[in-house]
Amino acid sequence: MRTVKIGNQELSIPLIQGGMGIGISRCNLAGAVAKNGGMGVISAAQVGYDREGFTAHPEKTNLLELPEQIKRAKEISGGCGMIGVNTMAVTQLYGEYVKQVCRAGADAIITGAGLPTSLPQYIEGNHTKIAPIVSSEKALQVILKYWDKKYARTADFIVVEGPKAGGHLGFSFEQLDHIQSYDFDEEAKKIIATKTFYEEKYGKSIPLFLAGGISCQQDVRHALTLGADGVQVATRFVTTAECDASEQYKRAYVQAEEKDITIIHSPVGMPGRAIRNAFVERMEAGQEHISGCYNCLKACNPKTAAYCISQALINAVKGDLENGLIFCGAKVGDIKSITTVKNVIEELQLGWIK
Repeated sequence: MRTVKIGNQELSIPLIQGGMGIGISRCNLAGAVAKNGGMGVISAAQVGYDREGFTAHPEKTNLLELPEQIKRAKEISGGCGMIGVNTMAVTQLYGEYVKQVCRAGADAIITGAGLPTSLPQYIEGNHTKIAPIVSSEKALQVILKYWDKKYARTADFIVVEGPKAGGHLGFSFEQLDHIQSYDFDEEAKKIIATKTFYEEKYGKSIPLFLAGGISCQQDVRHALTLGADGVQVATRFVTTAECDASEQYKRAYVQAEEKDITIIHSPVGMPGRAIRNAFVERMEAGQEHISGCYNCLKACNPKTAAYCISQALINAVKGDLENGLIFCGAKVGDIKSITTVKNVIEELQLGWIK
């Protein structure tokens, strides 16, 4: 069976559970994945959404909730696997979130939704491992070159997210419109070649996890044949008993078909893949009135944004699907029932046998 070593820690299965916000992947899901030998990931995005005081002081509340989520996830894991936190580079208090994650003892920080060029400065003096999420060779080159020159260090591992992933995507709308003809395999190989240069320079292994549309054994095998060390899986874990989302949210996944999937414009400034519902149709028809602002994203202006993405995602995780945004991966239509984390891992695990 393949294992992956990240620094001095080892994953007994080469799997990262993708971070899903708001509230979809918190301590219960992350802890269960780690307990089974993978890396469970908590999404830092509005992680304190259901905590008292959140509406009045969202940033303060999130920073208080993060250590609690990490602590509970580690308790659930029983010392197995690793616990990571996904933080978006476009978050207003990005540096404060990263520092809080380090103080709370998370094993890793994974950052996407922008280029995390400043990430190393926030982890100084800590043993927390860091990884960027990239979708192109160019993005990885920019990040690793900057880290090398500015901080004399490199990534501990890398997540490469393809165009079939859920949520925010690092691709243009045009690329997503022609997803069947877009050869991401070649891009993945270029990314692997780039990270090899930094492995040689720093004399260390930099494990690479391929993400986006990984839903079956064949997908895992394909990722490994491209040269990946492991995979990141998100959508498959939503419909597990351990997932932190509401039952209504999980049922939306089970009921979804390929025709229900759409690409939306996010206030983050990136395309996003979601399930078409009444909320999405209203957003396509015109701008929603935004009554308040959580001050969560650098790129979002409530005066011009079509909708408040935080409120839409909070509504969804709580089960108000008529007024919620339901992010998903391209293969959500393959999911037909609610299962468990252990079962999902077992279904994928044959792809890791040498």
